[in-house]
Amino acid sequence: MEIDVKKQDENSMVFIIRDAEVPFVNAIRRIAMMKVPKLAIEDVYITKNDSAMFDEVLAHRLGLTPLVSDIEAIDGLMTEEECKASGLHDESQDGYCKNCGVAFTLVESGPKRVYSRDLSCSDSKIKPVYDTIPLLDLEENQDVELEAIAKLGIGKEHAKWMPTTVCVYKQYPEITFNENEDIPYAAADACPKGVLVANKEEEKIEITDVENCSLCKSCVRKAKELGSRYIKIGYRENDFIFNIETDGSMPPKEVLLRACDVLNSKTDEFIDFSKGGSE
Repeated sequence: MEIDVKKQDENSMVFIIRDAEVPFVNAIRRIAMMKVPKLAIEDVYITKNDSAMFDEVLAHRLGLTPLVSDIEAIDGLMTEEECKASGLHDESQDGYCKNCGVAFTLVESGPKRVYSRDLSCSDSKIKPVYDTIPLLDLEENQDVELEAIAKLGIGKEHAKWMPTTVCVYKQYPEITFNENEDIPYAAADACPKGVLVANKEEEKIEITDVENCSLCKSCVRKAKELGSRYIKIGYRENDFIFNIETDGSMPPKEVLLRACDVLNSKTDEFIDFSKGGSE
């Protein structure tokens, strides 16, 4: 198997996977979405809220606020299940377990708009990914006081724990031309992605960016309307274009690496189970 990164930035990554199979690629996609742990606010204790916003709506906004969850930030934190199973779970101090949670506080007075940057965390490494997420508006003589506990979780439990906003793949497109057919130049204009360009001077249709092809076959249908089977759209069965975007809580490369770790762990569990069953 070969992997070729086409483009990458802080929150997105596009890469080509060659010589792989659909079940493997789809397993990585599903695990990246549903099984990679990240931090999100789970419990909200509101002691004062004079604003027009209901407590439940405010808690919901806090829960969906992306929090920094890279490996360095969450180092030493466990999920609540792991914490209880290890016997280290202790909520006797400060009302939450520091082995599986971090506390945020919000104390503000109006008039002002309260943003995500106004949240204060007990751990300096953890904070909202974006500073300018509006939480609520406070008018004159209105106050808000609350404590919120963030915990590790996975997307399978709730969307707020999904590190990805986009996690998709498609099989690598393949466009071929039948030189024995008449060239339907108008079919190139039917492509919604501009992948095909009609070149009447050289009497051919050119491919500008095959990887941008969505396999919609609009060009094929247009060619057939014109009585031609010049264009054929297909794909390479074992090559894929993978696109991943995150909410900023962790880099896309880290999401993929952690997804691979989860897949390895599940594979080891299956192997151990199989060995135990055969004895």
